[in-house]
Amino acid sequence: MTLLWFVVSASTIVALVAWRQARRSAKRLAQLSEMYWELKYQQGELRVRVERLNGEMPPKQESPPEQPPGGFIPLSSLKR
Repeated sequence: MTLLWFVVSASTIVALVAWRQARRSAKRLAQLSEMYWELKYQQGELRVRVERLNGEMPPKQESPPEQPPGGFIPLSSLKR
């Protein structure tokens, strides 16, 4: 009976250590994923800057948003 309690205790301790390690790994994975996407975003911004400085791409000019046509639109014109 003592051997059984020893096995149960050892198994519980091993399970708790494994659970703790899994939580640490999950947290680290979340951090690495966030860092990856942040770096990818910054790399895209830098690429646009370099292209603008080299004259390969004209600076982006903002245009006013187009207004949707007002009034009635017949369904027959939408079917074409």
